[in-house]
Amino acid sequence: MPKALIIIGSKSDSEYAEKCHKQLEILGIGAVTEISSAHRHPEKTVQLAAQAESNGYEIIIAMAGLAAALPGVVAAHSTLPVIGVPLPAALGGMDSLLATVQMPPGIPVATVAIGSPGAKNAAILAARILALKYPEIKTTMIKHRQSL
Repeated sequence: MPKALIIIGSKSDSEYAEKCHKQLEILGIGAVTEISSAHRHPEKTVQLAAQAESNGYEIIIAMAGLAAALPGVVAAHSTLPVIGVPLPAALGGMDSLLATVQMPPGIPVATVAIGSPGAKNAAILAARILALKYPEIKTTMIKHRQSL
């Protein structure tokens, strides 16, 4: 059963989702990727976030560029940990970074680096969170870190 739900804002963000997914696989964490724009598909986005826990997910990774509202919208509709990955779409991704990290009190989004490094680090952060509950993930995560 996949533990992580990766939500991307558009198909053009797939390359980042794939990097995250690959890193999750290395760490022994199953994941599913869904495409849902916070602006173009708001109802679908809310449904994915609101039903993630009941669908068996334990963490959500949300990736978006430009307005980058997706991580915040997801966090507003779920109590699961949300990791936001700002993507480079304009202004070198700085606009996405600020939109992802500047959340109002009570609706946190753990935010990682822009683009590919962030996609990989989102997976590693997810593993660190899940390792609190799953000893096998902790063991795999430690071995991976030692291999770096």
